[in-house]
Amino acid sequence: MNPPAAAEPVHQPVWFLALFALAAAGGAVAFVPLLTVLLPQRIAEMQGGEDVAVLAQVAFYGAVVASLANIAAGMLSDRTRARRLWIVTGLVLSGVLLLAVGEARSASELVLLVMAWQVGLNLMLSPLMAWAGDCFPDSQKGVLGGALALSPALGALAGSLVTYGAIVPAGARLWVVAVLVAVLVLPAVIFGGGRARAELMSPKRERADTERVSGGAAVRRMWLARFLVQVAEGGMFAFLLFWLRSLAPGFPENSAANIFSVVLVCALPLSLVLGRWSDRHGRPILPLAACALLCAIGMLVMAVAGTLALAIAGYVIFAIAAAIFLSLHASQTLRVLPSPQHRGRDLGLFNLTNTLPAMVMPWLTVMLVPGFGYSALFFLFAVLSLGSAILLASFARPLK
Repeated sequence: MNPPAAAEPVHQPVWFLALFALAAAGGAVAFVPLLTVLLPQRIAEMQGGEDVAVLAQVAFYGAVVASLANIAAGMLSDRTRARRLWIVTGLVLSGVLLLAVGEARSASELVLLVMAWQVGLNLMLSPLMAWAGDCFPDSQKGVLGGALALSPALGALAGSLVTYGAIVPAGARLWVVAVLVAVLVLPAVIFGGGRARAELMSPKRERADTERVSGGAAVRRMWLARFLVQVAEGGMFAFLLFWLRSLAPGFPENSAANIFSVVLVCALPLSLVLGRWSDRHGRPILPLAACALLCAIGMLVMAVAGTLALAIAGYVIFAIAAAIFLSLHASQTLRVLPSPQHRGRDLGLFNLTNTLPAMVMPWLTVMLVPGFGYSALFFLFAVLSLGSAILLASFARPLK
């Protein structure tokens, strides 16, 4: 006779969902302005001009350290179960090291400081996402994913804010970033005591989980599906301006930034709507498969686009779908992880889908674009996105 199913853990209140979304956005604010704007500017100041080699070193070694540190921090928070303590520790350490980056006097010193900063940053980020798995039940994972769409939007907004000279002096930019991160992260940590649910932290064999999507096969498919979309998304993020200028020479930088901003603004409400729909209808994977398919369609439009208007339309389709996909995927990953007692470690392994594409994508670009143009690259990205959709559709069944 089967044991009675455990009751579904109580939903988290809206105020905690909002605070957690802001804390997750604080994680994006911690790295987006630095890696996209402030770090290249600092390298240019030190080297007397743009130095792609130094920037590449910082990006590569930083990604390697981030990959390892995220796994290690997750394991540490699993073992101690003191996630909030590690979040605060990482917040302080990453903030101090962020300010130290501004004081670097050589390229080698800068590389080492960014590597150390990545350790502190991931000491905050890894326990933060594992804490979400401790707190939010499966029936709330969709709306949680929708709320996580706030992260890239606030990250991009922070990047614009700290580089606006009329508001933030150049010498205060890193200080402003550090303060913004603290303001966003600390409220959830301070007021989130006692929000973890014991039912969500017990080993799988000890709790009924009738809503589990699948076992180990689902974990592998979810990992690979995100990796494939991340390769395409990372490629577009890096080469968007170059591609647009290949169609319309002289295409202004601010126009590309405006398109990116529109995408993020549109993705947030759509993510919330789709996340809520997936919770109400018990279809957590279907929106992911649909978004991956839309990514492929957008890429195909871009590959065949002969006009700037059609190219931008294809990019908007792809970018909105990718933003929704990545936000919802982050929360639904918590659903399929097999061992709550190793949640931090397993999320660290999933984080490799964020860091490994940065190492793969440049080689794909170098191999394809010089000889075959951007269309060949976009056809490849479309195939990768379609593969992601097929992987997810293979187990996108309704929950019982």
